[in-house]
Amino acid sequence: MNDLPLVHIENGGVTIAEHAVLQDVNLTIGAGELVYLIGKTGSGKSSLLKCLYGERTLSHGQGTVCGHDLNTINRKNVHTLRRDLGIVFQDFALLPDRSASDNLDFVLGATGWSKGTARESRIQACLDAVGLGTKGYKMPHALSGGEQQRLAIARALLNEPPLLIADEPTGNLDPETTNGILQLLHDLVRKDRTVIMATHDHHALQAYPGRVLHCSGGRIEETTNVPS
Repeated sequence: MNDLPLVHIENGGVTIAEHAVLQDVNLTIGAGELVYLIGKTGSGKSSLLKCLYGERTLSHGQGTVCGHDLNTINRKNVHTLRRDLGIVFQDFALLPDRSASDNLDFVLGATGWSKGTARESRIQACLDAVGLGTKGYKMPHALSGGEQQRLAIARALLNEPPLLIADEPTGNLDPETTNGILQLLHDLVRKDRTVIMATHDHHALQAYPGRVLHCSGGRIEETTNVPS
């Protein structure tokens, strides 16, 4: 399984309202990679990520993510793809009326985990992994911005996905907090997980080197010219 790419797209394209957002996308990403997606706002970064987690469909071309054929993903079966993914958003997307632990418990319940010690242990393990081991009782509003994003990452890790997709995960955070989140994501890659991150934070590319894909002019190209 590890020999197969986690992401493979051939001649992919995304069209929205007859406007070609992306075209001629050819992309292969394997296990244990840290991949940055950079480019101006509106260049197609989020559109590509949405295709990878089944929110948007390829208008042409072929693609697989974690063994799932993107051309067969629809509203009825998209949950099968997302079981193999972890998704982290810029705005955290936490449930405000549930504690940190209960945010995680809600996801485990929705993905088929039975109530019991295994479920409780998994919640604690994920909180420990992101440095929130003693804060499971706290409500999201009582956590700092960095802690809320750590909780969002813990949620993404619950089902041990091989691929983590992060869309501007540090966009709402101050520089010091940003560095902590980047270090956490980098550590996850060292544990043979793949992270694909859309970002405007060029400091991240220098502090935590990885593959850099540049979105521009409706195309995605690998680059070694990292912005300063």
